[in-house]
Order: sequence, then structure tokens, then C-alpha cells
Amino acid sequence: MRAEAKYVRISPRKARLVAEHIRGRSVPEARAVLAFTSREAAGALEKVLHSAVSNAEANHGLAEDRLYIKSAYVDGGPVLKRWRARARGRVARIRKRTCHITVTLAEAPVVQAPPKTQPKTAAAEEEPKRETATKKTTTAKKTDAKPKRKAPAKKKEAAT
Repeated sequence: MRAEAKYVRISPRKARLVAEHIRGRSVPEARAVLAFTSREAAGALEKVLHSAVSNAEANHGLAEDRLYIKSAYVDGGPVLKRWRARARGRVARIRKRTCHITVTLAEAPVVQAPPKTQPKTAAAEEEPKRETATKKTTTAKKTDAKPKRKAPAKKKEAAT
């Protein structure tokens, strides 16, 4: 249950920032996060998420509410290299980066209610006494401390 978008014209570094926001969240929660994220990469990630959910529903018969985002990562794609004229006949390289976005979904584990336990009796409610361990205290020697410096002694001038 995964989907990929290849050769997306967004810098991988910028797309990774958005992918970190949805990783590990449930699908409805991730859709809400992407809807209110103002970055361009959010639109691309939303399309990939929609495709992954459609794959899960069509191929595995899973409902959207039971899915969560197991992994969402962005890999670098090929870089389009363009040139721009600069002063004195020089050129500056412009790198138009692309990325590959991958979203993997998994079914959320079903949480079962814990079985009901029998009521505790008065004898069971008493906690056993624990022996307390005595703490050993040690005095740390200051080996790193610098010795105090004495003021330099004044020299007597010899009278000649």
C-alpha cells in the first residue's frame, strides 16, 4: 500500500520538511495537516497520499480510517542544469532540482479492551513491605581544581 511520485519539480530539502509533519499520523489527521500547510510541497504530498489511499482501498479493501502513514520520504531526483549570464561574459549555474516522493501506508493495529479483573480482597490490597537500600555516599576529591596562585614577591632594588 504505497504510492510514488517521480520527477516532481520541488527541491528535496523543501519537500522533506513537509514529509516530516505527516510521518506516523493517521490518514485523516495527515490530510488535515497538509490542507493547512502553506508550502508548495504539501500539494504534491497530498496527491501522493490520495493515490496511496486509493491503492489500499482498491487492492486490499481497507478503509481510510484504519490506515496510518508508516513512512513518508523524499529522495533526490535528477537535477536540471541551466545557465544565466553574468557580468564580463561569465555564466552562473542554476540547478533546478527534482525529487521522488514515496508514501507507504499500513493498517493501524486494533486496540482491544483489557479483560476485566476480579475485585481485590482486603489481603491482596496490602502491599508487601519493601526493603530500602542504603545509599553509599562518597566524597569526591577535586583533582581538577587549580591551586591558588600567590602574589608575586616584590624585588628589592639594589642601590649602587
